[in-house]
Amino acid sequence: MKAKALIPLALFLVLVGFFGVSLWRAQTHDIREIPSPLIDKPAPAFTLTQLHAPEKTLSLADMKGKVWLLNVWASWCVACREEHPVLVDFAARKVVPLIGLNYKDKRDDGLAWLAAGGDPYTMSIVDADGRVGIDYGVYGVPETFLIDGNGRIRYKHIGPITPEALEKTLLPKIRELQRG
Repeated sequence: MKAKALIPLALFLVLVGFFGVSLWRAQTHDIREIPSPLIDKPAPAFTLTQLHAPEKTLSLADMKGKVWLLNVWASWCVACREEHPVLVDFAARKVVPLIGLNYKDKRDDGLAWLAAGGDPYTMSIVDADGRVGIDYGVYGVPETFLIDGNGRIRYKHIGPITPEALEKTLLPKIRELQRG
């Protein structure tokens, strides 16, 4: 009888252990570092219309041979407003092409937002229904993907790019890919 009485206590202690490990991991790991199954895999193909020139398109194949960034943004995104000045400064350096993926947004709203805040993008493309974002595993905006010259995703940054993240993480990865 005594052994059966200890089973609920043992189960309780196991659950407390799992809970404790989860709390420890949450405190010692950056929760924004969600691993992407697409890292080091080919970027999903797309052909989308350009924001500024809807009669023209851009496809993944058009970027072949280039190291570039795909930044997912929207005019309705509050965190994108935080990131935007960092992208404007980065774009002025002309390190790599910065392609904007205007995600689940209205074309006119996106155009107005870029006109008001400055346009850091080499080009923006429109993902009005979010299908390309789904293919890329976008959890929310902003997200930024570093894609190499062979069309492989090499890094994914979730959330707004900060000056620190740009200097300490993104730029070193870009330079490494540019060296080949």
